[in-house]
Amino acid sequence: MNPTSIPSATHDHAAFLALLHNVPILSSLSEEDLHCLDEVEQIHADRGVLLARQGEAAHYFFVILTGSVRLFFHKPDGAEVTAVNLPAGTAFGELPLLAGIQNPTSVEAAEPSHLLRFTEEEFWELMTTCPEVRKAILGNMAMRLQRMQSHTVQQEKMASLGTLAAGLMHELNNPGAAARRAASQLRENLLRLHELAAKFTYLDLSHSQKQCLIDLQTQALAVKTPLQLNSLEQSDAEEALAEWMENANIANAWKLAPTLVSIGFHPGELDCARSAFTGEIFSDALSWLEALVSSMQLVGTIEESIGRVSTLVAAVKSYAYEGKSQRQTTNINESLYATLVILGHKIREKQLVLEKSLDQQLPLLETFSTGLNQVWTNILDNAIDALPEHGHIRLRTWAEHHASGSQDLCITIEDDGPGIPLESQAHIFDPFYTTKPVGVGTGLGLGIAHRIVEEHGGTIRFTSGPGSTIFLIRLPAKQPPAPTT
Repeated sequence: MNPTSIPSATHDHAAFLALLHNVPILSSLSEEDLHCLDEVEQIHADRGVLLARQGEAAHYFFVILTGSVRLFFHKPDGAEVTAVNLPAGTAFGELPLLAGIQNPTSVEAAEPSHLLRFTEEEFWELMTTCPEVRKAILGNMAMRLQRMQSHTVQQEKMASLGTLAAGLMHELNNPGAAARRAASQLRENLLRLHELAAKFTYLDLSHSQKQCLIDLQTQALAVKTPLQLNSLEQSDAEEALAEWMENANIANAWKLAPTLVSIGFHPGELDCARSAFTGEIFSDALSWLEALVSSMQLVGTIEESIGRVSTLVAAVKSYAYEGKSQRQTTNINESLYATLVILGHKIREKQLVLEKSLDQQLPLLETFSTGLNQVWTNILDNAIDALPEHGHIRLRTWAEHHASGSQDLCITIEDDGPGIPLESQAHIFDPFYTTKPVGVGTGLGLGIAHRIVEEHGGTIRFTSGPGSTIFLIRLPAKQPPAPTT
């Protein structure tokens, strides 16, 4: 429905002049000056009639004589938002005409309304010939522009807060889920330990058997963190120990082997147990040892998860303020390993192949900054999401030495997924940019990773194509302190 023009012959000039005097931007004009507006088109718009459409070129300037109009706009998700309701006596439409921009909002009559409608030519003539009107229009525009900018800034703040909250929930989900799974597995282990301990109490164990169990326990508990083996080394060690245990008739040998290998056990170190125990007792002894070791590792996972939650909460508190931290040292390999533990469930769900080539002689990182775990999490999480089942992720660390005596610590994270679309590659570090479906990606991850790496004085680069995406992070082994002000 379109507004209808009111023929000049039907004008009640006395009533018309009275309406014009009630318009603030026209109130300074004399009665003689107001008569020049007799030729300006008057229109009537019923409730709901559209006077301007968001995103289209502006062609008119309006003055509301009676009634009111509603300014509204549509957000990118299609939601309609009312910006403001303008009463009688208000002028609108000057902003896009003066700024040469498209209509920032749509305008519809909120009730039956009587308006003056100036064409572009009539508007500019009014601005040229009536200084007082020009002054009022420009003042009105400045106030409206300020209000619109304030509204836009507030909207952006709320959008950022909402996106940050969604991103935080996504980040908290990984350690939270890891802690829940670890606690559940720990409960199963404790029940298994209780059953085995009860079984041992009914056995008449010899002194040598008891001493063997104590020695195995002491050796297992002496290893504070799991060994960091390369993928090939770990696979070979697990296969060798599992075959040895199967030959010794150990139940669930392939299930026990990874845990025992993670603390450095190999067939030679279990010979005492094989000679001390026979038959089913030997299997129970190794099952007891695996449950003990696994329980300690699960406690470590829970501690790591809770620490990660605390770190994320602290990061949110300082998100808008970059404080100064004390110099600290970080083991890059341990940092990567901790992240793999947190994301382990997602890797297992997709049955992904994880290949690690970590330089065991990698120097420690000396830095004033924090947050590297978040860098690994964000990159690895994207890789896991992009990969199909049975895909590959490859991690590599090494050090590069420079003639100046300094050295860079290098980390690559590679996957053989479909790659990042070419049209998206220039934007992946932009805040809020995501290639994931609506509601899945926040667009914060890689932007945050880029900022954290830069805070460490390093660089993050990537190459991507079908079948290979590689992120390369370079970090100076010693980060100079931030300049004091």
